[in-house]
Amino acid sequence: MPPLLFHFSDDPAIERFVPRAVRTPAKRSPGREWLNGPLVWAIDESHQPMYLFPRDCPRILLWRTPQTVAADAELHFGASTARMLAYVEEGWADAISTATLYRYELPHTPFESLDDAGMWVSRSEVRPLRRTEIGDLAAELSAASVELRTLPDLTPLKDLWNTSLHASGLRLRNAVNWNE
Repeated sequence: MPPLLFHFSDDPAIERFVPRAVRTPAKRSPGREWLNGPLVWAIDESHQPMYLFPRDCPRILLWRTPQTVAADAELHFGASTARMLAYVEEGWADAISTATLYRYELPHTPFESLDDAGMWVSRSEVRPLRRTEIGDLAAELSAASVELRTLPDLTPLKDLWNTSLHASGLRLRNAVNWNE
């Protein structure tokens, strides 16, 4: 059975998703430059916690993989039994506690998997199947076994990509001192 696919937005009235280029093109590996072009993006159910945040909120999510070594898991998760850790800047705490998001469930066809952290893309227009309002993002994260952690800024976490854990950073261009 194909995974459930979602798109998250602060817009409660999206009737169709039209492919569009990313706002800030990313450096892509050779042959994958097309990922900056016009696409509709979706995330699978397992990875949807990455998008349970206000759109522009910089965040880093961390989780164990089969390749994770015990020392990395212990250092970062400690006694936590959470499936994922989510780090945000303290300055975003109020926005997270007051934001309302809309989770749009999307049909599996015409999406193709990127085989990367649950991301899927469609090159054609997509009409959502249903919309769910989410008003308590912290509770939704907790229900998904995600531990939310705050820091004054995210720069101390830059080395997470050098561990055996999976680290996903979103909207880091908005993070305090990230590009310095």
